[in-house]
Amino acid sequence: MKVRESLMTAFYEGLDPRSRAALDEAVDAIVTTKERGGKIVVATGSGPNIHEGVTTLVAELMDKGLVDGVTTSSAVVGHEMAGALDVVKMCRGSALGFDERFMPRGDVFEFTRLTEGELAALRREMVLDEDLLARGERAEGHLVTKAAGNMAYPMGLRNEELAAEILVFSRACGLPFETVAGWGADRRTMIGIGSEKGLPVLVSVPQMIGSGHVGMAIGDSISLFERSARIASMLGEADIIIESAVALTQEIHDGPFECYTGHGIWSWWKGLPTYSLQGKKIIRIDLDENLRRAWDLQRESALIQEAIDKGLPKTKISKIPFRMEMSAFARHEGSIPVIGDIGAVWPVMAWRAAERLGVELGFMSYAQHTDEGKAMREWIVREIRPLDREAMRAKVRAWKAGRRP
Repeated sequence: MKVRESLMTAFYEGLDPRSRAALDEAVDAIVTTKERGGKIVVATGSGPNIHEGVTTLVAELMDKGLVDGVTTSSAVVGHEMAGALDVVKMCRGSALGFDERFMPRGDVFEFTRLTEGELAALRREMVLDEDLLARGERAEGHLVTKAAGNMAYPMGLRNEELAAEILVFSRACGLPFETVAGWGADRRTMIGIGSEKGLPVLVSVPQMIGSGHVGMAIGDSISLFERSARIASMLGEADIIIESAVALTQEIHDGPFECYTGHGIWSWWKGLPTYSLQGKKIIRIDLDENLRRAWDLQRESALIQEAIDKGLPKTKISKIPFRMEMSAFARHEGSIPVIGDIGAVWPVMAWRAAERLGVELGFMSYAQHTDEGKAMREWIVREIRPLDREAMRAKVRAWKAGRRP
């Protein structure tokens, strides 16, 4: 406990004074919202959120009632299907007899490190190339801990094949891919706990194309209209949206059904359900100082809104590289920019909020460069299991029989 508190203090003090103040404000907003029964939604990107243990922490916060829904990327869904993080052996593809033209940059071919028991389980559901596995064991290479289940054999291929099966089940049940995949996923993943507790975990439209066939199957599982409407419903119910290392959030939450900063006016005009970001808090954890500069410009001179009102380019007026998500965020009255590493900000924010709410967390993430972060990543590799295909199938059968899985 003392080590954890001292590390939290170090993370907090490593932020600049304005980010510390913003983090304090964010924690206050989270606590106040949950005390009155409000809802919090997290918008996560991929990569860093997996590596820093943030997605695993968000799953824990979902389990304990502190997070009520998630938008994420197809890459995160693919990684969670394979167990979030795993250890792979990286070898030269050409040394294994593969044509270098079809190998990832650097002529890399990866093998998932699996136990004999895990390999035996895989052999019961797919044909493995035993000769390739044997050559991989003999080949020179090095071990790396990375986001699971995309490029490595056989788990990456398993994900691709599972995607086709899950798509059929999704269509048969009339449910998003994420929900059906969650029926077989580890409950310590966002898709797993989301499906268990009936909390929405949805890939946003801008984040859909990733993780190979997983992303395409996600896109085909329900229509774009239905996906956008489901996300709009989730965001409409939220009091706080926390953005975590994610791009294109303007397209995520001020999309076709949002009326305050987005383009929902025509949906309203047509009589469709809409929602508004007005009155909500938007907490964004970001490393880009330009986000706060855009935020400052709006508050000091309303420059961003003035540019929009005059139809002028925001980049030239603000004199800063202007990412799309900066516009709506900078103009929103309830936005809180926290400039810092998600690996340090998330644990402090979650720890402090949970402590004040009297919630005991069973998992805590830490920045991956710390000793605690390295131990955390090893725990995720060891403990969080890949999707259980038979468990998923059983729940599909239960759903079709009219029983809630």
